[in-house]
Amino acid sequence: MKKHQDTATLLLRIALAIGFLSAVSSRLGLWGEYSSGWQNFIAYTEKVNSFAPKNSIPLIATLSTILETLFALLLLTGYKTRLAATGAAILTLLFALAMAYSFGIKDPLDYSVLAFSAAAFLLATMPQYRWSIDEILLKNKN
Repeated sequence: MKKHQDTATLLLRIALAIGFLSAVSSRLGLWGEYSSGWQNFIAYTEKVNSFAPKNSIPLIATLSTILETLFALLLLTGYKTRLAATGAAILTLLFALAMAYSFGIKDPLDYSVLAFSAAAFLLATMPQYRWSIDEILLKNKN
């Protein structure tokens, strides 16, 4: 199994990145008729963060969108992979906790947010990131 770890790590990086990019694309209307749109995302953010002051919701929505985009691009290119994976794990764990608080445990389980978070944590523990900018920089450093 160890011989496939590099491939599994690459596929995990890509899967997590695509998951983030798909969600961001939907809220920005890039999926066309299948998009949720920004206003629907703001409304959903308010429901998920039912404990947060109403005036903080646009900031939460914008910040999460920026972080999701940043983590996706870093994971896709394999640059600062450990940092991006750790950030992605924490961000999605925060999503899961907010969802569980506002809706109960069923929603984060149904949307696989806990699995996404655990996968990102696992990626952060990998010893190396083959086929990445990180690997190129490490080789050039030595």
